[in-house]
Amino acid sequence: MSTVRTSDGVELNVVTSGDGPTTVVLVHGWTMDHTSWDLVADGLAGVRVVRFDLRGHGSSGSAPAGSATIDRIADDLAEVIAAVAPTGPLVLGGHSLGGMTLMALAERHPGLIAERVAGVAFVATTSGGLSRLTFGLPRWVAAPVLYAEKLVNRRIARIRRPALMGKRTGYARPGVRWLVFGKRPVPTHIAATAAQVGRCNPANMVEFRSALNEHERLHALPVYRGVPAVVLAGGRDRLCTVADARIIAGALPDAALLIYPGAGHMLNYERAAEVRARLAGLVASAPRLAAAG
Repeated sequence: MSTVRTSDGVELNVVTSGDGPTTVVLVHGWTMDHTSWDLVADGLAGVRVVRFDLRGHGSSGSAPAGSATIDRIADDLAEVIAAVAPTGPLVLGGHSLGGMTLMALAERHPGLIAERVAGVAFVATTSGGLSRLTFGLPRWVAAPVLYAEKLVNRRIARIRRPALMGKRTGYARPGVRWLVFGKRPVPTHIAATAAQVGRCNPANMVEFRSALNEHERLHALPVYRGVPAVVLAGGRDRLCTVADARIIAGALPDAALLIYPGAGHMLNYERAAEVRARLAGLVASAPRLAAAG
């Protein structure tokens, strides 16, 4: 593990493993941390893998006021790449908020995409529309659920001792199981996901939730045209739906769209082998593309 200090002073926890000519950079989702990629990263051979905890998540520093935004974490991603993977081809993978971060990266740092990126994987993510989220429920049912979420978020935002979050993760497991997993999830995966939620800075968690509602970046996706891409979706995802995946794939005509029936939002747990295989396929094409460039 190492630390990268961002331009606004936040210390980000960065984890690197493996070695090879191509670097795979994996960006985790909202309330998660780099360990959400463990099952995927551990099986990637012949590459260097870089993961980091987003600001306000995991072991990274908290996000200063006003900086819990997708634009800012896209800049953080660019700074992490510059610090720990300054040369060579890159394959980017983003889960949920991580995928949204890759879209903001294209919007804010298009030159990096053009010069370095040899592959991209959008995993259980969306280009926008989260302000109209219904959790897969009829709208009349979703309305009170969303109202309850706001009440819970207000209470979470008032927690002044983040360690208290970790002590309550056992209570969160039923909700985590319903919200982000599909059919027949593995209990240890549910526990690991709940534990990551417990490591998230409470105030930052709520601030990033607002940032999710503001995310509208369909216009940024064409920056990835010409880059080998895969779009992966769970058929039972309540947060980032198959329809969202189809919109992303529609903006990237050459992208491969894969839908996993029965899977929920946590594809990097529920379908880890498939996610790993798709990333490996992107890596396999990277040396050829770099040579052609």
